[in-house]
Order: sequence, then structure tokens, then C-alpha cells
Amino acid sequence: MLEQYRTVRSSGSLEVVIRKSRFIGHVMPVENEDEAVSFIEDIKKKHWNATHNCSAYTIGERDEIQRQSDDGEPSGTAGKPILEVIRNQGVKNVVIVVTRYFGGIMLGAGGLIRAYTDGAVLALEAGEVITRVLRREVFVEIDYTWLGKVENELRGRGIKTGETLFTDKVTLTCLPRNDEGDPFMAWITDLTQGQARVTEGQRLYYSEGE
Repeated sequence: MLEQYRTVRSSGSLEVVIRKSRFIGHVMPVENEDEAVSFIEDIKKKHWNATHNCSAYTIGERDEIQRQSDDGEPSGTAGKPILEVIRNQGVKNVVIVVTRYFGGIMLGAGGLIRAYTDGAVLALEAGEVITRVLRREVFVEIDYTWLGKVENELRGRGIKTGETLFTDKVTLTCLPRNDEGDPFMAWITDLTQGQARVTEGQRLYYSEGE
């Protein structure tokens, strides 16, 4: 798993008018190719009367799946520039569709490439590019007498935390970055003089700042 990667927070769309043609950039975060294809089909149904619905997507930690479509525009003038925006922005697991409503003025190959590039950039802006960080769940079970000290130390170190469970003891869910997981567990054991019961959970992605 990647220690972190860039993607978009949510689906969204923004529009720009270029020489009387409307270009609407749509984006959505996806986990697999089926989701990407479904999103493209949904946009095509919604904008069934558009002149073109051009698209591109990348999926996988190493961008193993990459697809593009000019949807009737001259070869290389639509799908490719959309895919290039995705690559250049370094985002993963995203699909972009740029819808065009022709306004009567021909743009030429260079103009089309610029227009579809602009549409893809707008799409990413609408979806809000974020960084997803891989974190490790670390469950720290302690006696109540340790709670205040441990919480203060966690805040002081800026350690992200999740749910706290109160039973006969307290179990804190700590979420250090994955690559800091082992040093964190050693530190918490030392801090509690070996009295904490420390166990690992899942590795999960969280948006930076969450």
C-alpha cells in the first residue's frame, strides 16, 4: 500500500465557455473500473444531447489501469489531454468526463486540446484534490490512572486519535502514520512503563487534516 496518494474528495462539476462552446468538467473518485465506467455512462445519460462526452480515468496504486476516450472528437484532442491532466496533477483513482455543447465555432486541434485540458482542470477543482495518508490503527488499553498523562502526551505529539472505549479500563484508538507505527508503539510502551496493552488493527487511508 502507498504511504500516501492524491485523489479528489468528492464528485463535482464546473463549466467554462470557450468560443461559444460549453465545456463542463465532471469528476468522481473511484475504487475500480466498474465505478469509472458507470460514472461515464451516467454523465452520458444526463447530457444525452451534448455534442461529445470525452473521458479519461486512472485506477490503481501504480496507475495500472488507464483509459481515455475522444468520443468523436479528432483523435488525441480530448481523451489524451484529459488523461495528461490527471497524470500531471498526480491524482489516482479518479475519472473525469468533459462534456461539450458545440457553439458553432470550430476550435482546431490545438484549441480542442486546450479546451479539454481546461475542462479537466476545472473538474479537479470541483472535486477538490486532497492527500490520503495511510494510517495504522493502534489500540492502547490502559488503567484510568494513566488516561490524563497519555492524552496530554498524544496531543503534544500531534497524534491523531479515533474512538475511546470506556470499560473497566480505557482503550484509546491511536492513528499514527503507517510508517511511524512501530516507533509509536515502542514510545507508548515506554511512556506507560510497560503497563499499556498495545495491539494493532487495520491500515486505513484518511484525508490529510481529518
